[in-house]
Amino acid sequence: MIKRDYIIILILIVIILALGMAIISFSNNNEPSNKNNSGNVTLEVIANNTSQDPGTVQVMKNIGNPNGKRIAYVVGVHPLENLTHKTLLKLLPAMTDLNNCYDIYIINVTEDIGYYGDGSSDNSQGRQNGQNLALKYVYPEIRDGDYQLAVDVHSNVGAYPYKTFVFSPVKEGLRVDYAREVASDSHNISYYAPDSTTSGPYLTVPLNENGIPAFYFEEYSFAPQNEKDLHMLELIKAVDNLDL
Repeated sequence: MIKRDYIIILILIVIILALGMAIISFSNNNEPSNKNNSGNVTLEVIANNTSQDPGTVQVMKNIGNPNGKRIAYVVGVHPLENLTHKTLLKLLPAMTDLNNCYDIYIINVTEDIGYYGDGSSDNSQGRQNGQNLALKYVYPEIRDGDYQLAVDVHSNVGAYPYKTFVFSPVKEGLRVDYAREVASDSHNISYYAPDSTTSGPYLTVPLNENGIPAFYFEEYSFAPQNEKDLHMLELIKAVDNLDL
């Protein structure tokens, strides 16, 4: 092989390498903007035990797409429903390719939680403590924040016609439309509105009355964990696909 052939081969190799690097650079520079923004997720304390409050409140911020619309999730209003709360906390922060930006408000009742099994009939002071913390700390944060929607996560003992469902305690307007759309976009989540809810006046009702659409997600307390995971993923994806 003569010297000229070596030069031609070398030039071809350089061109191929340059094209490959250009393609990689183009791909990196044009990735979707809704990649999970895990590097900017923060955990902030809103209320701690140094006050007279019977618990703490934290918020995990900036999950998902930092350029998307902001949505709030709330867990811990009723402390005995904690397995469903833990399911959201396990799954949502690990999600990628989210359209929106999510904050999770975490209520941790530390006094008079009660002595019942998870999701069992609960008239303990701990239930009221969680509701009071929601009204005092979480409600004003969401009301005054730039949120398009709030979802309050709960569980039940199966006393309703449906075990896994969404609903708004204010039974008209965008909150109902969003909840119904989530149900229609899910295989295992129904729309069902009970006649009343104890926690409504402490969070979802005042949010709705002050311009923030808010609805409940209810899971069956005694569902196997793999079912809880499946249902929660359906909720997360359906909420993320809403046209807010």
